[in-house]
Amino acid sequence: MAHKKPNLPHKTCPVCGLPFVWRKKWRNCWDQVIYCSERCRRKRSVN
Repeated sequence: MAHKKPNLPHKTCPVCGLPFVWRKKWRNCWDQVIYCSERCRRKRSVN
C-alpha cells in the first residue's frame, strides 16, 4: 500500500489553473517553480 502524503505544499499553475504539489526533484528550487509542467512553461508566452 502506498504512503499518502496529505501535507505536501502546493501551488496553482498560472497557465492552466490546475493545482500541483511539491515533487522531490523540486526540493532545492521549490521557490522558483511557477509552472506545473514543461508544456505550461512553453505555453506561457503564447497568448
